[in-house]
Amino acid sequence: MPTPPLSIQTIVAPGASLPPVVLLHGFASSGHEDFAATGWPQALADAGRTSHVVDLPGHGASPAVAAESATTTAVVGTIVAAIDALGVDQVDVVAYSLGARLAWELPSASGDRVRRMVLGGLSPLEPFAAVDVDALLLATGAEAEAGATIDPLTGMMAGMVSAPGRDTASLVALIAGLGSEPFSPQDGAPDVPTLFVAGSEDPMSGGIEQLVAAVPGASIVRVPGDHRGALDSAEFREAAVAYLAE
Repeated sequence: MPTPPLSIQTIVAPGASLPPVVLLHGFASSGHEDFAATGWPQALADAGRTSHVVDLPGHGASPAVAAESATTTAVVGTIVAAIDALGVDQVDVVAYSLGARLAWELPSASGDRVRRMVLGGLSPLEPFAAVDVDALLLATGAEAEAGATIDPLTGMMAGMVSAPGRDTASLVALIAGLGSEPFSPQDGAPDVPTLFVAGSEDPMSGGIEQLVAAVPGASIVRVPGDHRGALDSAEFREAAVAYLAE
């Protein structure tokens, strides 16, 4: 059964000469929350760039995701299909957190479709593989018990996937599916020009220097803020727009 198409919001910049920019958000968020509401499409349009704000499977306005479609391979394949559907020869990519982890696979998965990338809030560590999925299901299910013992990581994930407006079942499926194929940057790095961005107060991007070293010619920019604040910063937008203009 084919995977339903992802929801994409397109902001056209008239007369754009460079490839469009695909924006990929973080876990338990949406393209609107991470990018559209924080000024990214407008900043790109001001620079003459058309942007495509993508909602990942099970997020935002995109369809729910079943367990069999929630692995890293399947989700990356769904993103590649969305890029194919844009009908362009190449794209640039700006991706954050989970979006950046998935974007790491895009150059090899999409042939020569990706020209340049900006990856923010990324770490070589894999959080989802350490989540107790059985405990997460209990904590987020109809029979969840108040005060039940749960480890801190699983408890944090339970709070994220249960927040208002979230598709809890899809997010739990993604935690299990992505955790079954953990992020393994040592098995291959992107072969396209890549800029890494990390917040100066973001512990979740710890170890990002290892990823920079793994990508030939890559560089890193530090911007103000924690994991959320870095993405929202004007410094991040300015660095990304300038890098993608090269």
